[in-house]
Amino acid sequence: MREASITRETTETKIHLILNLDGEGTGNITTGSGFFDHMLHLFTAHSGIDLTLKAAGDLAVDAHHTVEDVGICLGEAFRQALGDKAGIRRYGFFYLPMDEALVRISLDFSGRAYLAYDLRELKEKVGDFDTELIEEFYQGFVRGAGLTLHIDQIRGRNTHHIIEASFKGFGRAIREAVTVTGTKIPSTKGSLD
Repeated sequence: MREASITRETTETKIHLILNLDGEGTGNITTGSGFFDHMLHLFTAHSGIDLTLKAAGDLAVDAHHTVEDVGICLGEAFRQALGDKAGIRRYGFFYLPMDEALVRISLDFSGRAYLAYDLRELKEKVGDFDTELIEEFYQGFVRGAGLTLHIDQIRGRNTHHIIEASFKGFGRAIREAVTVTGTKIPSTKGSLD
C-alpha cells in the first residue's frame, strides 16, 4: 500500500494526516474552515485517495498558516507515499467544467517544485474564507511534493465555482499521475528527485 503519515507542530499550527493513495476517495477532514474542508473533501473524492486530516491553527489571526501548512503536509505525504515513483504515469491533466467555470490542471511529479497559478478576478471571500489563500495551499503542496503544477482558468465568473473546479480538476489530474502502469521510474534520468 502507498501510504504516509505526517505530523507537523509549530507555534502556529498542529497538523496530523494519514494518506492512502490507493483508497476509495474518503476523507475525514477537520481544519477549522468549512469552505477549506469542503474543497479538501472534493479533492479526496475526485483523486480516489483516502485522507484523514486534523489541523488546528491560529484561526483567531486568520487561516493563512493553517491553509499553507496543510498544503505543505499534504504534499510531503504524497512525496513519502510515492517513494521513488517507480511505475507511476507521472503526468496528469484534466479540464474541469463547473457550470460557467472551466479550469485546466496540468501536473508533473518531476521532483521540481513549480507553480503557475492563474485563477483570476476572484471575489475576496467565499463565506469567511480569504480566496487568496487558495494559491498559498497550492504553493505549499507543490513545495512539499516536489511537483510542477499549472492551474489555468479558461473561463468563469462565480468564485466558488472557479475554486471548486480547481480542486476537483486537481484531484482528477493527481489520480491520473499516480496511477501505476509499470515498474520503471518514468524518467530517462532514472530518478525523479
